[in-house]
Amino acid sequence: MCTEPTQPAAVDNDRAASEIDAADGNERSADTDESPSYSEPRTHVAELEARVAEMEAELDDEGPPKLSIIATKGTLDMAYPPLILASTAAAFGYDVTVFHTFWGLDILHEENSKTLGLSSVGNPTMPVPNAIATLPGMDRMTTKMMKKRIEDNDTATIDELIETALEMNVEFQACQMTMDLMGYDEADFYEGVTVGVGAASAVQDMADADVQLLV
Repeated sequence: MCTEPTQPAAVDNDRAASEIDAADGNERSADTDESPSYSEPRTHVAELEARVAEMEAELDDEGPPKLSIIATKGTLDMAYPPLILASTAAAFGYDVTVFHTFWGLDILHEENSKTLGLSSVGNPTMPVPNAIATLPGMDRMTTKMMKKRIEDNDTATIDELIETALEMNVEFQACQMTMDLMGYDEADFYEGVTVGVGAASAVQDMADADVQLLV
């Protein structure tokens, strides 16, 4: 009786092909399983970039930095600091407000600002003994010497500094209570000065400012 011969080689080949296909499938599955780990850094970078963009937008919405100065003194030497600081900050892009109250209001007074004096008494840096500083006419002499030094060094005058600051959009504010106390009118001040400002507005301005200075 004759039987057909078996074909073990063909069976082995089919089994081998199946094993290869299974191995390829496992590798592809492994690659698929690992792919999220490669995408995680890209996701974090995208989140960081979005956060940075959001912070930059918030800074743009806040506008420029703000400086608020309170000027309370009206002598020649104390008139320069608030004016110089205001114009310098404005040059650096700051939004600057200077609130003048009590004797500091004379800095904005168009006539009084030209006659600001300097006191010899109580200033330890003045090379004048106190006994001599109290003599009549010493304050006038000290003021004259200071103005001469300002002129010799080509330092800007008070009215020049005010004009420059106004051109740089510095806002000078005149305290309403002090105006009433001193009997000043709006016409007494330099053109461009904001008059009628109260203490509440000054406090709110300081609260909103990045830098606050009392001079």
